[in-house]
Amino acid sequence: MFEEPLNDTERETARELGRFLHRGCRVVLADGAGAPFSLLRPLAHAARAVGGVELVLGWYLGPQVRKFPSDAFPVVRGYLGGYGLAGNEHVRFAPVRLSAMPALLAGPWRPDLLLLGLTTGRALGTEVSWMPAAMRSASQVIAEVNHDLPAASITVAGTEGVPVVAEVNRPPAALPLPPRSEAADAIGVAVASRIPAGACVQVGPGAVGEAALRAIDVPVRIESGVLTDPVRDLARRGLLLGEPVCAYVAGTPELYAWADQRPLAREVEYTHDIGRLSRLPLVAINTALEIDHTGQVNIEGVAGRTIAGVGGHTDFAAAGGRAADGLSIVALPAFRGGRPTLVDRLSAPVSTARTDVDIVITEAGSRDVRGLSDSERATALAALWERARRNHGAPPSSSRVDR
Repeated sequence: MFEEPLNDTERETARELGRFLHRGCRVVLADGAGAPFSLLRPLAHAARAVGGVELVLGWYLGPQVRKFPSDAFPVVRGYLGGYGLAGNEHVRFAPVRLSAMPALLAGPWRPDLLLLGLTTGRALGTEVSWMPAAMRSASQVIAEVNHDLPAASITVAGTEGVPVVAEVNRPPAALPLPPRSEAADAIGVAVASRIPAGACVQVGPGAVGEAALRAIDVPVRIESGVLTDPVRDLARRGLLLGEPVCAYVAGTPELYAWADQRPLAREVEYTHDIGRLSRLPLVAINTALEIDHTGQVNIEGVAGRTIAGVGGHTDFAAAGGRAADGLSIVALPAFRGGRPTLVDRLSAPVSTARTDVDIVITEAGSRDVRGLSDSERATALAALWERARRNHGAPPSSSRVDR
C-alpha cells in the first residue's frame, strides 16, 4: 500500500498535510466504514519528511496493511483492530473499552491532528462514536470529503467548518456478511428464544450475532455498537421498533442505502453509557473466542495473535447484567478449528469478567450461570460442552473442569 509512488493528487494532499505536522506529533485517524482512507498514503509521505509521527487507529476497515512504514510512523497504536489490520504486528494494541475512548483522547492519546471523513454536506456519515470527543481534544482537525458516504448520523456541531484536504468518490468500506453455518444458526435460534417482545437488543458483529438477529420473531428495539445488515431485515419484517441507536453503521451497499438520511449513529458517550443502558430492558448478545470454566471471556486473541479488541463488549455486557429486565448473553460455538472453546486457561487476558456474564449459549444448549459459585459454574459449563462433544462425536474431555 505504501510502496507505490504518489500520484499528482496524493502529492498535493501530502503537501497540505505537511503543513499540520511537526516532529513527535500524534495523528489520530477516524475509524469505521467512512474513515478517510485516501489520506493514509499522503500522510505517510508527509510524516517521513517530518519524523517521529505517532499514528493512532480505531476500528480499521480500510485497505489491508501488513506493516506501516516505520520511517513514517515509528509508533502505531490501536485499540480495536479490524480486518484491514489482520496479521499486522506493528500496531501496539491497548486494552481499552469503547466507552473510555473520550477520556483517553483527552489525556494520553490527545491528538495533535485528527483526520476525519465527512459527507458531501460536511457531516459525519456512517459513524459518530468517539469522533466528537477527538474533535474537542485535537489541536487541529482536517478532513477528507467523500461524496459517496451516506448521511447516517446525528448532526455533530463543528464539522461544517473543518478544513478539507481531499475530496473523493469512494463507497464506504464494506463489512461483508459472515458465512452462515449450522452451528451459528442453532445458536441464533437459542439466543432469540431469550428475547422478549419490546426488549432493547445489542448484538456484536459476526456470524453468531447476525444469526440471532435473523431468528428474532418479536418486535424489538436496537441499541448496539455496530448496526449491520440483519437490522435492515428486521425493519422489512416489521419487527423494528423506532430508529436503531448505534455508534457505527457497517455492512453491505444495501445497508448503506437504507441508512442514508437516518439519524442512526451517535456519540459513544450516549451509545455506550452503562448507566443509561442498564435502565433499559437490554439484552446484550456477544460472542467470544474462548471462555473459561468460571465464565471469564476472551475476545481478543488466540495463539499469540491479536484478532480483536475489548471494544464495546464489556460496556454492553455490564449494562445487560445490571438491567433489571435485561440479560448479558455470551454465545459461541463449542468448537473452533476443531478445538473446544471452553478452556482451563484463556489464551489472552480476560476481556469481559465473569461477573458480567449471565447466560452462556452454544449450539448444544444454554446454561444460566447467574448467582452460581465458581465451582457451580464450572460444573454447569462442563456439562454444556460435554453435550456438544457428544453431538460432535468427539471423545469425552480429560480436562480438569470436565471431570
